[in-house]
Amino acid sequence: MNYQETIQYLYTQLPMFTRDGASAFKKDLTNTLELCKRLDNPQHKFKSIHVGGTNGKGSTSHMLAAVLQTAGYKTGLYTSPHLKDFRERIRVNGQMISEQTVIDFVADRQADFEEIAPSFFEMTVALAFDVFAKEQVDIAIIEVGLGGRLDSTNVITPLLSVITNIGWDHMNMLGDTLQLIAGEKAGIIKPGIPVVISERQSEIADVFIDKATETKSNIKFASDEWTVTEEKGERQKAKGFGAELLEVTATNTHSEPNTYNLELDLTGTYQLKNVKGILSTVDELRAQGFEITDEHVQSALKQVKMLTGLHGRWEVISQNPLTICDTGHNPDGIEEVMKNIVAVSYKHLHMVIGMVNDKDTGKVLPMFPKDATYYFCKPDIPRGLDAESMKAQAETHGLVGDAYPSVEEALLSAQKNANVDDLVFVGGSTFVVAEVV
Repeated sequence: MNYQETIQYLYTQLPMFTRDGASAFKKDLTNTLELCKRLDNPQHKFKSIHVGGTNGKGSTSHMLAAVLQTAGYKTGLYTSPHLKDFRERIRVNGQMISEQTVIDFVADRQADFEEIAPSFFEMTVALAFDVFAKEQVDIAIIEVGLGGRLDSTNVITPLLSVITNIGWDHMNMLGDTLQLIAGEKAGIIKPGIPVVISERQSEIADVFIDKATETKSNIKFASDEWTVTEEKGERQKAKGFGAELLEVTATNTHSEPNTYNLELDLTGTYQLKNVKGILSTVDELRAQGFEITDEHVQSALKQVKMLTGLHGRWEVISQNPLTICDTGHNPDGIEEVMKNIVAVSYKHLHMVIGMVNDKDTGKVLPMFPKDATYYFCKPDIPRGLDAESMKAQAETHGLVGDAYPSVEEALLSAQKNANVDDLVFVGGSTFVVAEVV
């Protein structure tokens, strides 16, 4: 098979969460362990950091990779889902793996796939681990796909676990209370392995503390250690919100005084939460012998997108009219998006919105502003929610607009209707953003 045929095989032959939803989520690590065994257990051949959570784990993974790359370490990065190209999921020093690497892996292991019948995600995880072992990376950042305890990535023994925050998402698979969801996320905490929790959430902090006590793991809450404030500079406002770097000051309030003046190229204000976890993780890595200077941290966080290829986090895709996209798609993610929108100066808001059909729209739609003009669209995946259906659901919450057959047509219409001092926002789903970046 050539590359396109190989990718088609991955997408169509095997269960895939993007396409099938909950049916592709396997509450079992058996297939991953068997695949890794046949690959000579590559997951044990490189050092790693395991990153989980509901929101922020993608940004956190990319920022950590940027810091370690800048410090001179050969760094693997495994994330999901991808936006444009399957190979975005697996990078070494910011570079996607080659098409030939994907072709060869599938060709070499096709008999194993037919015998084991792994999911798309299980096979992709095995490919990532195989690549990182063969590339002899110094360290790999491994982002949890879904949940934690039973996620395919949870066969590694990392140097450190990082959990960003806990929110309402995938309740049909992870549980219908924050405590149950936190329990699944806490499943990446390993015996004797330290864990950094980016954000202390009072209602679930005990879930992590109890798990860390059980596993005898040192635990720290980064939000207890750092105060991070945004600097509202005139320079930042000059070209419209999001066009410049996000300037922040981070001060360690827990141990010895340490203050960072940082410029972040990931400009959503929710990064103020994520950066606390980054700084506590850097301190933990230093304690484990990694040579990471303050200058490495400052340089890396200023150019995460260039170093790692990350897109879709409060990203400006056009200046006239100002058009911004963001992958936030669950209640906590949408709440942060709304905070950012409120901070922008504009006359009228145009919202290009699409979702997947297993999303709890009843929780999300009431969070959107009623005084905006809406352009409802269906992301180009089988799980995409029909635009007319979404329009009808939105109308019950007082959101008014038209339905469009594609994301592209919705965006073109929004930008055509917007005046120069209006704001166009594109989001509601990672898969909508994938079509515009």
